[in-house]
Amino acid sequence: MSASFREIKADVRARIARGDWAPGALLPTEADLARAYACARATVNRALRELAEEGLLERKRKSGTRVRRAPVRQARFDIPLVRREIEDQGAAYRYALVRRAEIAAPDWLRARMGLAAAAPVLHLVAMHYANGAPYQHEERWISLDTLPQARRADFTRVGPNEWLVATIPFTDAELSFTATAATEALAAHLGCPPGDALFRMERSTWFEGQPVTYVRMTFPPGHRMTTRY
Repeated sequence: MSASFREIKADVRARIARGDWAPGALLPTEADLARAYACARATVNRALRELAEEGLLERKRKSGTRVRRAPVRQARFDIPLVRREIEDQGAAYRYALVRRAEIAAPDWLRARMGLAAAAPVLHLVAMHYANGAPYQHEERWISLDTLPQARRADFTRVGPNEWLVATIPFTDAELSFTATAATEALAAHLGCPPGDALFRMERSTWFEGQPVTYVRMTFPPGHRMTTRY
């Protein structure tokens, strides 16, 4: 049975950790590795490319692939799915669309995302629940110039987070984290008294220079965020 790119990545990483390939060592060619792992050369290429992106290998055209003498630590960012976050905690997930409207992008959003004047955006407000309790309030704007198909998406059935991850990748992202006080509207959604301190994360994403989406995710008191890099 041929190896998958994930199995090849894990094996190459393990061999480097064992010292089979020392820092600066030249790895076998992709063709040789493909024969060794009984897989397509493209599978090997993807495994080595990802290890290079993670800072473990150095790849140069015509010079081959070497183990980095000083591995680079890089932060890897993937957009999490709130459904998965909740279900991974063993809780039942529920989603509800609160509001949907197509509007012209407000000035602050145009400045933040680089949108054109009067650019159309889809404004969505949604709630996510864990075991029936409020987990996340989501307020999102999607560029309809970049993603006109969002007009036809049924966001009553699937959350915009899941739809976007399945529809378009991102090449650039900007994150910010803030503390905010619960407004009357947020307090009603999140089940807390007005004025309570809330945790908010804001995320903007672009694809090859084109604005995709800006989202505010607000969490009730006591929310904990954990990440790995």
